[in-house]
Amino acid sequence: MRVGLLGLGRIGAFHAVTLAAHPEVGELVVSDADATRAGQVAARVGARVGDAFDADAVVVATPTATHAELILRACAAGLPVFCEKPVAPTFEEAARVAEAVRDSGTLVHIGFQRRFDAGYAAARAALRGGELGDLHRVHMLSADPHPPAPEYVPRSGGIYRDCHIHDFDILRWVTGREVASVYATGANRGAAFFAEAGDVDTSAALLTLDDGTLVTLQGSRYNGSGYDVRMELAGTRRTIVVGLDDRTPLASAEPDAGFPKGDPWPNFGERFEPAYVAEIGAFLAAVRDGGPSPCTAGEALAALRIAEAAELSRRTGGPARVDEVTL
Repeated sequence: MRVGLLGLGRIGAFHAVTLAAHPEVGELVVSDADATRAGQVAARVGARVGDAFDADAVVVATPTATHAELILRACAAGLPVFCEKPVAPTFEEAARVAEAVRDSGTLVHIGFQRRFDAGYAAARAALRGGELGDLHRVHMLSADPHPPAPEYVPRSGGIYRDCHIHDFDILRWVTGREVASVYATGANRGAAFFAEAGDVDTSAALLTLDDGTLVTLQGSRYNGSGYDVRMELAGTRRTIVVGLDDRTPLASAEPDAGFPKGDPWPNFGERFEPAYVAEIGAFLAAVRDGGPSPCTAGEALAALRIAEAAELSRRTGGPARVDEVTL
């Protein structure tokens, strides 16, 4: 099939390599606002610079502000589309897009790559298969080793919408439960540009699922030891952890402990590289087979609704019910 790719920044360039090498892709057509960059990426992967909508399917890796327009354009043309999260910068716009996508019947896959990570998939299978017994608690962590660029923060939507939305999506996917309420807070321990943008660089939240299960969440933009993303699920029979391996950026204070002993994960791209490849493969398979979306715009909206509740809680200083986040 011919696939069009819009946006050739860091993640777009990575997708270009994946798409160009995939056996389902007969031709890759790329475009970017930077014509020089488009030509360089095209030459590197053997693609053609051109109209990305002159294709059988479209992959969108452009800036967030353009996502809604491009998704709707693809739906109007009847083109299956993969789009990096989020669907749109605001909950209201994302809701409108999700409704339009549903009405169009077009295949739309929103990129939440953790769904395609082997560890998260194993945790989901273990929980659903009863290996953990009754789930009593969950702990999640998302910590970046370095903060994003200062100019990115004011348009990021904040740490809960930008970073923790991945935690909210994977929490729903692994547990099969909905988040009922969120009690979130945050602090500024680093550069002033976070506070100046109304954001925080350190986060913590308590989430209550619809069956009463408690979930704790932590985040940081300054985790100097490395990129650290984990999910711990504790049940009555067993406790398992996603993201605990030889490259987890931890050090034990116990004198005889030698684990982990590998080089820490430096960034999200290296940590989740196999998952990014797998999610593109899943999208192409759905296009080929006419199957369902691996992650619909409606599911992405559900994760954004939790992020909105978390941000509301952080700003007001009290708990927020997720079902109170409405248009």
